[in-house]
Amino acid sequence: MALSPTKRNQWAADSAPLAVIILTLVFTYKRYRFTNLSYFVMFVFFCLHTYAAHYTYEGTPFDHWLKSSFHTKRSYYDRVVHLFFGLLCSIPFLEILKCKAKLRGFWSYFLTVVAVLGFSAAFEILEMLAALAAGKGGEAKFVGMQGDIFDTQKDMALGLLGGAATMGIAAWINRRKKKSV
Repeated sequence: MALSPTKRNQWAADSAPLAVIILTLVFTYKRYRFTNLSYFVMFVFFCLHTYAAHYTYEGTPFDHWLKSSFHTKRSYYDRVVHLFFGLLCSIPFLEILKCKAKLRGFWSYFLTVVAVLGFSAAFEILEMLAALAAGKGGEAKFVGMQGDIFDTQKDMALGLLGGAATMGIAAWINRRKKKSV
């Protein structure tokens, strides 16, 4: 996806955090190995993000289809990715809390959702800092509010919703397993 991205500078800014995460996973592999499920959901999320970084979040072919199919002017692919961040990345967060922090029950699920919300907020703050560093017009390049003054809050809420949904399902599955034993 690094070959001929729509906007090279924006692609680099969007891809740098992902590169740091992947390098961290590689260098910590011997100390901590995630389950195959966690690696799979991280891979799916990384694909969604890399696709958007290549085209820009506002210019993905999927987003063009959304706009023409639902007759909207706003790009919604970024909202889809925020939702999937919560849905998918909550699984490795839960795994870390259960294996490293030894949390069980309610607190493992609750703190996983808090972690998802925290990382969603951190991303939005990084987006804001990139816009400030870019100077005049930076907000249009990096923040992508597209006229929605609550864009940041909606993005974080979708991550929260995704994380809460996945943790609700995980808690339900865990409870059923305990009852069947």
